[in-house]
Amino acid sequence: MGDRVNLPDDRDRQRTTVTDGFFEREIHLSREATANFLRDLADQIETDTSLTLSSQEWEIPFDYREPVEVEVEFSGGRESELEVELEFTEPRGGEELSVE
Repeated sequence: MGDRVNLPDDRDRQRTTVTDGFFEREIHLSREATANFLRDLADQIETDTSLTLSSQEWEIPFDYREPVEVEVEFSGGRESELEVELEFTEPRGGEELSVE
């Protein structure tokens, strides 16, 4: 198992690596594809604090620190919506070092 979490229909081709700036994509997946993606992501979170999300066209390698922020948002009404957001924060640069 590597440190890459692939979105469905991922193919080996030249990808743009995103390491700076702002990037956002909304992807619509089937239940099965969503479950597979989340399992792959969970495996990577459990294994290490480094992961890479990718699609056919792009990849985002990311090192993060704990804790991972999980936000749950529910909006009820005519068209109810449940949103689950995971927020990974990059490691601090040396601030966690101490001399004992």
